[in-house]
Amino acid sequence: MAGKIKLKYGKTDVELNLPDTADVLSIHEPSMEVDEDRFGEEIDLALPEKTTAFQRISIVVADKTRRCGYDVYLPVLLEVLLNKGIQKQQITFFIAYGTHKPQSREECLDAYGSVYNEYPFIHHDSSDTKIFTHCGQTRRGTQVHIRKDFLKSDLIITFGALSHHYFAGYGGGRKLLFPGLGHTPDIYYNHSLFLDGTAKQLNNNCRPGNLNGNPLAEDLKEIDAFIQAPRISIHGILDSKSRVCRLIVAKKWSEFVAACTDLDSFYRFQPRKGMPEKQYSLVVASCGGYPKDINFIQAHKAVNNAAMFVKDNGCLVVLARCPDNIGSDTFLEYFEYQDFKHAFEIVKKDYKGNGGTALSMMSKTQRINIFLKTQLDDNICATIGVEKIENPKIYEFINKFQHDMACIENASLLIR
Repeated sequence: MAGKIKLKYGKTDVELNLPDTADVLSIHEPSMEVDEDRFGEEIDLALPEKTTAFQRISIVVADKTRRCGYDVYLPVLLEVLLNKGIQKQQITFFIAYGTHKPQSREECLDAYGSVYNEYPFIHHDSSDTKIFTHCGQTRRGTQVHIRKDFLKSDLIITFGALSHHYFAGYGGGRKLLFPGLGHTPDIYYNHSLFLDGTAKQLNNNCRPGNLNGNPLAEDLKEIDAFIQAPRISIHGILDSKSRVCRLIVAKKWSEFVAACTDLDSFYRFQPRKGMPEKQYSLVVASCGGYPKDINFIQAHKAVNNAAMFVKDNGCLVVLARCPDNIGSDTFLEYFEYQDFKHAFEIVKKDYKGNGGTALSMMSKTQRINIFLKTQLDDNICATIGVEKIENPKIYEFINKFQHDMACIENASLLIR
């Protein structure tokens, strides 16, 4: 039974009255199964016996857009290392920005807590050619450049939240090292594997929650093997409010895959007993509110996920406030080309920035009709192929498709 439902829209709510015939598709919130003592014990067990033999320990963390309880759990990790005989001066942090802009000091203190004042943090710059050395090439042609200072590591600890990624399958884990600490041209080449040059379309295997047959994900795994130092990976599983619920300490690829399966159990849609898996003529979805709809690049994750539940030629309504506009300087330019095929060739020839996201959006507007409740400018909405609407229009859709519709409360997290 549906009835009244509140959907997040920025920092506010939009209340809708849904018909009894509407299906509400929800995530399964992970329970809180982590505490500082348990985490410390698991780190202690995972560390090599002769930890004191390691002179350089590198800890890789995500930036402010992918937090993982760093202010609480980094001190626990560090305490374990110090109790093992490691000295503070042997530990260096690397912020895995990828191609993101660097954070201010205030943002770093907010993300990492007092640890930021107590240890050296390297702000990775993917465009600085001087810091890299060439280590080889993958079978798919990605050049692999690795930071010279990072190659001196005796032990690497990656610490970040696992998530579903719309073309890499999963974010976090090995992506902290690449593209997190990668070289810009290498990053863009790897991302270009999202494009199927033969079929002139996006690769169908590059989708959230899929590693098998995903050329981009398989390339990431190959790149990962170029880094030979002993490694510990800390995979965080967060709930919809970005609270850390689980911290999985892993050392093997199989353990990363198992952690991904754990993530799927919460955020991959599972039909209720007796409820067939289907697509709908109408899906009304919320990104999940701020900051998941802070700009359109962030909101696109929800658009991408929700679109999977919509029939061909069906309607998708997304609540995406986007107070910070598009959120990218390399997105709208691709909509200036006459059609998907032309834009595809441009991106394939010179992949950069959010070119793949632009193509992904174009491919969806070719298949379904997309409507946004948003603060984006009307002209921008028209440019990207969507129609800007308000609540009365949403109710028109609900009344029209009440016997074949679904509602998604947190589409940025729910995958099919």
